[in-house]
Amino acid sequence: MVQIDIVYQGHLRTQATHGPSKTIVVTDAPVDNHGRGESFSPTDLVATALGSCMLTIMGIVAERRGLDLSGTRVVVEKHMVTDPVRRIGRLPVTITLNRDFGAEERKLFETAALTCPVHKSLHPDIDKPVRFVYPS
Repeated sequence: MVQIDIVYQGHLRTQATHGPSKTIVVTDAPVDNHGRGESFSPTDLVATALGSCMLTIMGIVAERRGLDLSGTRVVVEKHMVTDPVRRIGRLPVTITLNRDFGAEERKLFETAALTCPVHKSLHPDIDKPVRFVYPS
């Protein structure tokens, strides 16, 4: 169990403190939803969590096999919808590996990314297409 304490700062801003590390994350409502957009919005953090989780699980697989994923990048686009309610509608993900890998490693990395806990926790109504890019 991990505890995260969140305090409303006013003006649609929150400050979250991660219990174990005491790291602080500030959120701000986006401009299109009455905020100033001066920090990650709560839904931005969902997109961030998805990409970070995928890359972390891939990293675990890489370390077990003695492979280095340093420099691998994930880009997540967050698309909001308003019908029937305002929510995340789409989170397309592009994972660009730091180098080309053989078929066996590709399969391991792709399976790892697609089975990360955040990907599996998101509601099935959220479209989450994932594209893997292997440089030649």
